[in-house]
Amino acid sequence: MSKTSLRVGITGAGVFGGYHAAKMIAHEQVDFVGIYDPVHPERAQKLASECGAKAVNSREELIEVADALIIASPATAHGRQGLDALKNGLHVLVEKPIATDLETAREMVAIAQSKHLVLQVGHQERFVSKAIGLFDVPQSPKKIFAKRVCAFSERGTDVSVTLDLMIHDLDMITAMVGMMPIRTNATTLIGPSGGIDEVAVRLGYENGLEVELLASRMQQQPARTMEVVYDEGRLHIDFLNKSLIHDTPFELNHEFGNDPAAMDSLGASDNAFVDAALNGKSTAVSGIDGALALSLALEIDQQQSMAANIAV
Repeated sequence: MSKTSLRVGITGAGVFGGYHAAKMIAHEQVDFVGIYDPVHPERAQKLASECGAKAVNSREELIEVADALIIASPATAHGRQGLDALKNGLHVLVEKPIATDLETAREMVAIAQSKHLVLQVGHQERFVSKAIGLFDVPQSPKKIFAKRVCAFSERGTDVSVTLDLMIHDLDMITAMVGMMPIRTNATTLIGPSGGIDEVAVRLGYENGLEVELLASRMQQQPARTMEVVYDEGRLHIDFLNKSLIHDTPFELNHEFGNDPAAMDSLGASDNAFVDAALNGKSTAVSGIDGALALSLALEIDQQQSMAANIAV
């Protein structure tokens, strides 16, 4: 692999595959070597034609010509494809969730560490939160409320809404507080997907922090908000409208919507991945980060499944 360029392939030619392809084509240090989609090869061919790239016939063919793989396939394929790429010596940027089971996630982390490969997870809200200054606040929060809801669509329904939407907030909060909860209490609703399409969660932490989260694919009005309460005030973030209201003494960026990383968090994530792979810099959102968020999401879903079984 050259120190000045990275050969990147993409699996998955859906919406996010298209977003990533556009970033790879525009990146001066990337040679976009191809895209593969086993379910929709016609999409891969169309996207490749639009990007001036090549649609390949197999992941094996893509792995042979690439130094790095961006995985934008359905969530249930993330772990399998990530493991395959890592075992073959490729750096990996995998969209969230890192996998759909913890054993696979742990194996991905272990292989990446043993082979000194970059394993980054696409928790893009991290870049928005950093632009706001959330990770630099000198006080621990007392309460956090987060809401992430949208109307139903078929996209993402191969996994629960916990792994599809709430996992963003689980990752951000874990990064903010630096610890895992000691108590979880979840209430879920089965929706049009036939699986968990709405979940409300309460998390309790050893330091007294209380967190309330709501994620839903069953509400017509989209919303992505977070409210954080500190000893010296509170803040309210609207991630959709890129707005911040707060009465704290902390130095937070009211104009975060104009920060390049917040304006294009996917592009910031892709740039960080390429930089880490080429220059050995720290991964923006590591495989361990992704595994922690996954473990919380799975615990929430499992808790509700156990409750349902008891109720029966």
